[in-house]
Amino acid sequence: MTRDSFDPFTQHLDRDRALAILREAVAGADDGELFIERSVAETLVFDDGRLRNSGYTADQGFGLRAVRGEVTGYAHSTELSETSLRRAAETARLAVGGGGGTLADPASMISQNLYPAIDPAAGIPVAQRIDLLRQIDDYARSRDPRVVQVTASIATSLQEIAILRPEGGLVTDIRPMARLNVAVIVENNDRRESGSHGGGGRIPLDGLMQPQHWQAAVDEALRIALVNLRSVPAPAGLMDVVLGAGWPGILLHEAVGHGLEGDFNRKKASAFAGLMGQRVAAPGVTVVDDGTIPDRRGSISVDDEGTPPARNVLIEDGILVGYMQDRQNARLMGVQPTGNGRRESFAHAPMPRMTNTYMPGGDADPDDILADLKDGIYAVGFGGGQVDITNGKFVFSCTEAYRVTNGQIGEPIRGATLIGDGATALQQVRAVGNDMALDPGIGNCGKQGQWVPVGVGQPTLMIGGLTVGGSAA
Repeated sequence: MTRDSFDPFTQHLDRDRALAILREAVAGADDGELFIERSVAETLVFDDGRLRNSGYTADQGFGLRAVRGEVTGYAHSTELSETSLRRAAETARLAVGGGGGTLADPASMISQNLYPAIDPAAGIPVAQRIDLLRQIDDYARSRDPRVVQVTASIATSLQEIAILRPEGGLVTDIRPMARLNVAVIVENNDRRESGSHGGGGRIPLDGLMQPQHWQAAVDEALRIALVNLRSVPAPAGLMDVVLGAGWPGILLHEAVGHGLEGDFNRKKASAFAGLMGQRVAAPGVTVVDDGTIPDRRGSISVDDEGTPPARNVLIEDGILVGYMQDRQNARLMGVQPTGNGRRESFAHAPMPRMTNTYMPGGDADPDDILADLKDGIYAVGFGGGQVDITNGKFVFSCTEAYRVTNGQIGEPIRGATLIGDGATALQQVRAVGNDMALDPGIGNCGKQGQWVPVGVGQPTLMIGGLTVGGSAA
């Protein structure tokens, strides 16, 4: 089933000949496909009162894959021609050799219309976008005299893909993306602090350019910067921690989500390997990966192997019930693919990746959760983090956090880091709020050198006994 108008076989390749070459490449293999892509991306960055950077990139090409067992042969090219395709097929075939495999069942090749098939920046001249960035700069500076620097950016992209499979199925997808981001630096008494906010999704850019949206983004970035301006050094030690709703789900994504991807578990490189059907989290904790949420940054109308996305429950009421799978790992593990085969571009082979990963809400009132926090940290914003997939150990820095004593939110703190491991943290969840929220549309996920857009989310959570690294003992 095709979606809208992208068809590379009308301009560059003959579909029947391309299919014949693909079938030659996967003869004796277990699986494979021809992935064709055309993409454009534009970025404008307005910094310190002037346009600092303007970028435009356009790319196209194909990737051809042949898979046998655990071995993958992959070749790609920016030249969409029969000659280049034949050369790629010969290269990919080297991996499968004489073959002997049985071609896997075909994908359903049905895509869903989860977002508009449009160029998100169509009809909006660059000059108009630059003028908006200038308005953002002026507005931020007018809001508070302590604002000394403003950085605003607009980024749009359009990715058009076509996937041809050996059985002859063809599916296409047109994937828009738009994002607006604001960062401010404030200064008072020779002290400087920063705050940022933004977001977007698979939506037209003009929605982000409405005053009610960008002014709210500026106000939130400024609020965070001013909070940090009055922050005090963070304490250190073993504490209970309450995580805010929404973007703090990035901790769940990193510390738990990667460990639930099929390839890590098949290779027994994950802390969750071999635990299917066992309790891995506290009762009441459910974790879902859902690529079907309309317009979301992490959503995909079809994955990069031709499999429809799904709402995949990974942990249900504390019990491990599933992993995220692409076709290769699903076949090797004797399960069905889950629509999580993703790749950065035609130059990369697919692998199991997250889409929108979140924890559904529970029954607890967020105010009651905070009231129960006797001595700990309330963390509502996160920056960078590091995770070791093999044991789930993580370190995350907080961009907005507060000291809490006897249920009362106290001073904001700076320099706080949260240290723990995903498996233990899930077991120590003591309360799950009823305020589940998704992030504003800012997530990017890296794995083995590939980056893809993702979404995260969670309700307010209390986790017992995390190590807080700070600047005060």
